[in-house]
Amino acid sequence: MKKPAPHFRPALFQFLRELAVNNDRTWFAENKARYEADVKGPLLSFIADFGPHLKKISRHYVADPRPVGGSLFRIHRDTRFSKDKTPYKTHASAQFRHEAGKDVHAPGYYLHLEPGSVFFGCGLWHPEPEPLQQIRTRIAEDPKAWKKAIGAKAFNPHYQLQGESLKRPPKGFDPDHPELEAIKRKDFIGVTPFKERDALSSDFLMQVVERAKAGTPLMRFLSESIELPF
Repeated sequence: MKKPAPHFRPALFQFLRELAVNNDRTWFAENKARYEADVKGPLLSFIADFGPHLKKISRHYVADPRPVGGSLFRIHRDTRFSKDKTPYKTHASAQFRHEAGKDVHAPGYYLHLEPGSVFFGCGLWHPEPEPLQQIRTRIAEDPKAWKKAIGAKAFNPHYQLQGESLKRPPKGFDPDHPELEAIKRKDFIGVTPFKERDALSSDFLMQVVERAKAGTPLMRFLSESIELPF
């Protein structure tokens, strides 16, 4: 049986490497056709092909291949509140979020493609105060469920928890709670790394599908904690 063609080719990483050195609007305008052909187009194709697999994992999470307003993150940086005024991101990325979420603060899966840094993630990044409180409360009241989620055989070998944490216990929580470090978290993200060569392989889609499946224990815990169906 013939292997499927890979979604991503070396030209994607080559473009991003050059963009990191030439991060200005003039260079990007001159190379926009390369971005469309080597980065944006292949990533939209990946999103479309990932969609049916994601639905089998959870029908409530969405892979939207629209060029604007879908799963694809824009290459343009938001520089309004940043000292770094370079106009473009030097990575390509996509998020597959819960159907109830309207922004990146909802639970979701995330794919990151950058020279020297390819990874897939799942979870909640910077949740708003209400869902953050819900998750912390669930951990405090049902620590076994939290430990079961992050210690699951499917999840644990692949994922590492990342993100920011408070330095001190949040108000209203027991400072001697056995899962205090988890309660102090501001982000609830699991990250699983890939090599750049993995992203260029013909089976990268299925590798990501398998990692998405492995993220189910954490994603189910977080979804249920903020009263969303998984």
